[in-house]
Amino acid sequence: MLEIAFAMGPEHPDYEPMREEFFANYERCLTERTFAFDGVAELIRALQVRGVAWGVVTNKSQRFTDPLTAAMPLFASAGAIVSGDTTPHAKPHPAPLLEAAQRMGLDPAHCLYVGDDERDIVAGRAAGMRTVAATYGYLGSQSDVAAWNAHAQINSPLALLQLLQTA
Repeated sequence: MLEIAFAMGPEHPDYEPMREEFFANYERCLTERTFAFDGVAELIRALQVRGVAWGVVTNKSQRFTDPLTAAMPLFASAGAIVSGDTTPHAKPHPAPLLEAAQRMGLDPAHCLYVGDDERDIVAGRAAGMRTVAATYGYLGSQSDVAAWNAHAQINSPLALLQLLQTA
C-alpha cells in the first residue's frame, strides 16, 4: 500500500517507520468496519450442518489475524486459521495451505481451496488441492480470473455449496 500511495518501496529510508505507522493505525481500527461478505455466514452454517471442515489461510500477519478473527463469531467453527507469518513462507508458496490441512487432519488432495487472488490459486495447486477462484470481493476490474487456471469459479459465497454437490 505504501508503494501505491506514496511510491515508496522497501528500499526507501522512510519505508519501515511509515509501514509501522500504517500497521499501528490499521491495528487501532481493525474491527470497526470489518464484516463478512454477504452469504458467508450462511455458507459457514451450511458447511457445519453438512459436517464439512473449513479453515482460513490468509497472508495477513498473525498480529492482525488473531484479533480480527476473535472479534468475528463466524470464525469460531474454523478448523484452522493460518496467517501469513505462521509458516516460513506466505502464499503463493503452498506451505500455509499444507499447514492448515495438517492442523485439520486432512489430506490436501481432499481439500478445496477458495481464493480471491491469483496467488491463492497458485498456492492451492502447488499444495495439491482443487482450487476455486472467488470472483467477488476484493478483485479489481483488471483481474483476468480465467487466466489463473483455477479448477472452478464462483460468483458468490453460496455458489460454493452448489459446487460441493457436484464434487
